Amino acid sequence: MELNPSRTAVIAMHLQNDIVTAEGAMGPFFAAQVESRGIIGIVGTLLAAARSAGATVVYTRVAWQPGYPDMHANSPLLQMTVRDQSLIDGTENAEIISALKPENNDLVITHQRVGSFAGSQLDTLLRGRGIDTVIFTGVATNVSVEGTARQASDLGYRTIIVADACSAADDAAHDASIASLGLLTEISTSNDILAALSTNPSTFAVTA
Repeated sequence: MELNPSRTAVIAMHLQNDIVTAEGAMGPFFAAQVESRGIIGIVGTLLAAARSAGATVVYTRVAWQPGYPDMHANSPLLQMTVRDQSLIDGTENAEIISALKPENNDLVITHQRVGSFAGSQLDTLLRGRGIDTVIFTGVATNVSVEGTARQASDLGYRTIIVADACSAADDAAHDASIASLGLLTEISTSNDILAALSTNPSTFAVTA
């Protein structure tokens, strides 16, 4: 694999307290897989390598104003969010987990739909930086990761999914999504991405 870091963005999706921690509102769905697959450590390693190589690091977070005046709850997932009073902007539960705290030069995109491009400045900001390749990590593989990756592909980006840096509610959902995305995107591993970003991949290599 070849990557030009100056034209590449590594995107960490929805690694928020309400989604990926056991105490979060969506923790019962996602936290166990995040932990068992080692997602936090793998994503952290990828983001560090991206920064070192001069690639753009992007975090996407989904959050709504108190009372959800900015939500169009047209799906069971969004209706569940309202029911559980989760992902309210300005609360700690809606913030990115402390272990992956964004750094000063990283982009943080807040949006209100499942796909991160919809109704956000993500496309504008990426194109403004000359980005033509987007690499996806995060949660959940079969929901926001897949939804955003499909949007990226339609928008003309070279789109790469890091399979071992994503997770879903269970292995079956993750695997089915990866199989589907293989028709539209490149499927890669964290070590392949690290090798492509670094002239010394052993500095960052993820071990099983």
